[in-house]
Amino acid sequence: MKSKKYLLAIDEGTTGQRAVLFSARDMRAVTSSSTPVHSSYPSDGWVEQDAEQIYRNEMLCIRRLFESGKYSASEVIAVGITNQRESVVIWDKKTGKPLAPCVSWQCRRTADECENLKKQGYLELVKQKTGLVLDAYFSATKLKWLLDNTAGAREKARRGELLAGTLDSYLVYRLTKGAKHVTDVTNASRTMLFNIHEMKWDDELLELFGIPREILPEVTECTGDFGSVEVDGVSIPIRGIAGDQQASLIGQACFEKGDVKCTYGTGAFILANIGDVPQITDSPLITTVAYSIAGKTAYAFEGSVFNAGSVINWLESVGIISNAKESEVLASSVPDSGGAYLIPAFTGMGAPYWDMNCRAAIVGITRATKKEHIVRAGLESIALRCGEVFDMMSEALGSPLGALRADGGVSNNRLLLGLQSDIICAEVRRSIEIESTALGAAYLASIGSGRSDLDKIKVNHSYADNYLPTKVGSKIEKLKDGWKKAVNSMLS
Repeated sequence: MKSKKYLLAIDEGTTGQRAVLFSARDMRAVTSSSTPVHSSYPSDGWVEQDAEQIYRNEMLCIRRLFESGKYSASEVIAVGITNQRESVVIWDKKTGKPLAPCVSWQCRRTADECENLKKQGYLELVKQKTGLVLDAYFSATKLKWLLDNTAGAREKARRGELLAGTLDSYLVYRLTKGAKHVTDVTNASRTMLFNIHEMKWDDELLELFGIPREILPEVTECTGDFGSVEVDGVSIPIRGIAGDQQASLIGQACFEKGDVKCTYGTGAFILANIGDVPQITDSPLITTVAYSIAGKTAYAFEGSVFNAGSVINWLESVGIISNAKESEVLASSVPDSGGAYLIPAFTGMGAPYWDMNCRAAIVGITRATKKEHIVRAGLESIALRCGEVFDMMSEALGSPLGALRADGGVSNNRLLLGLQSDIICAEVRRSIEIESTALGAAYLASIGSGRSDLDKIKVNHSYADNYLPTKVGSKIEKLKDGWKKAVNSMLS
């Protein structure tokens, strides 16, 4: 019989999903399998995905890991799951099949509903209980929309035939063949239905959004018994769950107050550990649950920059660049953007603006503007947006943040990380494991199976490289001032 020596991370993202095997000894990825996640756009601002296809593709990714025979499911100690947050599904309790497409976190179909609730005076109630702003980004209004606009959904819910939740809970339900309807505190804290002070679903919020408690999953810590998944006839225990950005925080070993990370993916998400007390600020930052492990709960400030990698994808889609790598080459060929600014509001603006109706634009172009300037303006826009959030977090925390720990596919862009260091005037460290979300899921599986703890993870964590500020003073301030003017010209 083969020894148990691997941890399996399920990483279900917005544009791609993966299964990754990590060595339990040194937490290095040994093999992986991936497939794209397809989105549909049925109307302006609407974004949907097929949850059933996501589940089937995830099982396909898992099985591919063992097809060659080099690795065996019997060698896997435990599974950890990380997922795109806020995206929500409703499904039939008996069959496990979705009743409607999954409504993505990117979807803005309930923006008007959120505006109406703000006008009715519910903004402060939501923020004080959940730490979140009242925005279509989060799950509650999406779930209400699904219940109200899916034929028979509310009647099925009344009869106890319907379940709902974020994608982690749907995956667990399918992976365990209906044995577990559960979510963890990090995903629950993104729904606008979860009280982060009492750590439970909130009755007042459930009533406000018209969500029956009975359809929602049980909420637990990030580590524990989440059932098991059968692979090649082997039952493998699921021992960890966290939303993707919290998993990245764990993967970056941000376990001390002031530790901060940024995941540069489709969007850019900055989380700063603020300790074991949830601080609700007057700033546009949101407060979220960072993790709850072995009875220890930590909270985080979060700033969500909706568009990061999607900026590079757009540059490619319109033919300005031929691939993502070319963005660094072209942007490096000019010393600056020549006064051009790209406002990356393809899906509105997140922190600190929270403007749902703002749209993308390029401003400040002249006859001298070349595609190289536009590409550099695109990279600068990512760094400038993240810099705004970083500075706001430091101010809200009341003390300097540590070095910014970077991960995600876009963090391979060295020019971007150098720009980021200049703009925040602080060190930027790139993780040795570029996909820290999957690593965080593997860490949770290791902790949940009793093989590791937070202290061991912190001691063994390492980085690939680091970036220090090279441009300071008036040049950076001029760039920031021009950026503010450009953004203000586009806000609704």
